[in-house]
Amino acid sequence: MPRKLPIFYNALLLTGVNLLLRFVSTSFQVYLTGRVGAAGIGLLQLVLSVGSMAMTAGMAGIRTASMYLTAEELGKGRPQNVTWVLSACFLYSITISFTVSTALRFLAPLLAEKWIGDPSVEDAIRLYACFVPVCCLCGVMVGYFTAANRIGTLAAVEIAEQVLYMAVTMGVLLLWAGNDPAKACQSVILGSGISSCMTLGALTLLRLRERPRNAPPFPIRKRLLETAVPLALADDLRTGISTTENLMVPKRLALFSGAIDPLAAFGTVCGMVFPVLMFPAAILFGLAELLIPELARCHAAGSHRRTEYLTRRSLRLAMLYGCLFCGLEYLLAEPLCTALYQTPEAGIQLRRYALLIPILYCDAITDAMTKGLGQQKACVRYNILTSAMDVAFLYLLLPKYGMGGYFFSFFITHLLNFLLSLRRLLITANITVGVKPILFTGLATAAGILICRIIGSPVAAGICFPVIYFSLLVLLQVIGMEDLGWLRGLVLQKK
Repeated sequence: MPRKLPIFYNALLLTGVNLLLRFVSTSFQVYLTGRVGAAGIGLLQLVLSVGSMAMTAGMAGIRTASMYLTAEELGKGRPQNVTWVLSACFLYSITISFTVSTALRFLAPLLAEKWIGDPSVEDAIRLYACFVPVCCLCGVMVGYFTAANRIGTLAAVEIAEQVLYMAVTMGVLLLWAGNDPAKACQSVILGSGISSCMTLGALTLLRLRERPRNAPPFPIRKRLLETAVPLALADDLRTGISTTENLMVPKRLALFSGAIDPLAAFGTVCGMVFPVLMFPAAILFGLAELLIPELARCHAAGSHRRTEYLTRRSLRLAMLYGCLFCGLEYLLAEPLCTALYQTPEAGIQLRRYALLIPILYCDAITDAMTKGLGQQKACVRYNILTSAMDVAFLYLLLPKYGMGGYFFSFFITHLLNFLLSLRRLLITANITVGVKPILFTGLATAAGILICRIIGSPVAAGICFPVIYFSLLVLLQVIGMEDLGWLRGLVLQKK
């Protein structure tokens, strides 16, 4: 097996790959928007919401379960058991995903007509159903390669997958779909499905080339179900409610007196604003991807000191990083969206949602660490509560306040989910966080934004804000010599 890299270098590798893929994905979203318009993007988001619900149901928590169980066996020094872990995960995934795929194909006419409100997307839903099992099995293999620290291999395959996805999608769009939104949906799904087939084949062959050692069977079914089922319930419920939200938003928004084109307004926020909003989070997603197996290994090995160290550092990094991009996206929202989408409305919405970046980015890291410490059932409870609140808020607020009600619901539910997850993480890891660094970081962010707004020029503001922000962090002693020494140690550590 290839030599493994420390978590810092793996995080850097995943960061680079995630940034590249996120940049390509966002650019491709801009391309699609130019071809089918905001209303077409809104229709695509509705189709993908239905597909995402089916994909989540078919995945049934298996990706994280595969990662967690593999990391546990490796942490306990039993790599020979990984073959049985993967076999059980494959059997579980095939059973669930084929059931979901069959149901999705059968329900396609009903979903297209009654849920989405456009019968022309029935073929797109049926096509999505064909690729559900493949994507779910990909989740098993991605979970294994992440837990086994095969990050370089995984990164190369993911890049190849993205390239193939774009090539197939653009080819079908140019040769067949044109500007037809329904055909554009099929083109996107076909490109994604074919690239997933390539990924599954490549990762399976690479696993077989490792020539895994044979080991006698050992009981894994109970552990698999205890890990996967809570995750499946949480993911299914969250995705089901999210899909209900997405399908409900245009209809309830149409009741708002100021609504002109509800589907276009929905497409602007979900198809234009959110990709830009979460683009910088690719760095944190790379770290979150590694924290689940790393904390699972530490937990299995009883390494409480390292668990505490990783938890503190990761929370601190997420807070500083989130506040940095909160300021940058707030200052650059309108010129950035005007350049990308040629619409000022997207910039107005991005400036509003940019204020939530610290919560969203910290929540991504907190959620990963909570799962890495085996707190899946707690995540289920929090997701049920906040998702139910979201549906209730949207149903009540959209007709009266329009997209302002959507923002309020998004803010309240994500904040509550983050606070509940953070509380569980701190209890499980047996650590505390200081209020002073949080307040001073927020102060540095607000002061930096106010100073840069006086400058006027967006380009100058974007250049000056990081300098002002980090200077204030040093002056307020949020960042000190200890942090610089920690960073130096990461960079200079031996592989």
